[in-house]
Amino acid sequence: MIESSQPATRDDVALHYDQLDRFYREVWGEHVHHGLWRTGRETSAEATRNLTDAVVAKARLAAGMTLCDVGCGYGQTARIIAQEQRVKVTGLTVSAAQHRYAVTATPAEVDATFLLQDWLHNDRAAGEFDALIAIESTEHMADKARVFSEAARVLKPGGRLVVCAWLAREPLKPWEQRHLIEPICREGRMPGMGTENEYTRWMTEAGFTAISAEDVSMQVARTWPICAWRFCVGVLRRPGYLRFLLDRKNDNRIFALTMLRLWLAYHRGAMRYLIFSAVKA
Repeated sequence: MIESSQPATRDDVALHYDQLDRFYREVWGEHVHHGLWRTGRETSAEATRNLTDAVVAKARLAAGMTLCDVGCGYGQTARIIAQEQRVKVTGLTVSAAQHRYAVTATPAEVDATFLLQDWLHNDRAAGEFDALIAIESTEHMADKARVFSEAARVLKPGGRLVVCAWLAREPLKPWEQRHLIEPICREGRMPGMGTENEYTRWMTEAGFTAISAEDVSMQVARTWPICAWRFCVGVLRRPGYLRFLLDRKNDNRIFALTMLRLWLAYHRGAMRYLIFSAVKA
């Protein structure tokens, strides 16, 4: 695993998303996850929906099931799944800003509950869920082995796990690690970025079987040039963007540069994006 040169605690992750709250929603939208371009002709909204649909398909949901969304962000994915798949969703986030938005934006008739809670210290009951998804959230957790042991604990026997993860290529060139992956971890408040083999090992050790991984790196890479362009337009048109970048109190303003690193990391193949699925034995 490529580790960050600076620790990233739960509070660091929460502050990252709280400070960048308006930018995430304005630049990309309520999903706060990559888009998936299956044909290359999709709009950004269609691409983000594609990723949600891919997760739903791998989770094999059916009406009446219970689902846990680990790192639910603003809750948009959870709302779509609850409404369209008719399942009961429980979403967890460590960001107070995301939690407030998720609760406020969710109509009473949608069977989705959102908790301000750390997955590594959650109070979910053993065997509570039929399925569990984690879309781009495991990167922010230091004890990744525990991420999957907790997933196994709260899933029913035969329950399905779907994880969308940012991963490092094996092996990396020294300059790629020094100038791309390690800074992405540090600036994105990620304790470290794992590899495909490590994720597979952690799942296996937690008791998961039928593990599969779909590499969609090149199909999601377009997310970051789009985000970078929209942010640049925002700097030119919205005074608040520039004030944020110039305010030294905002220690997450460096993420404007991180978007460019991410773009290059995908282009170089140093960073990968995989959708894992597995079954609790």
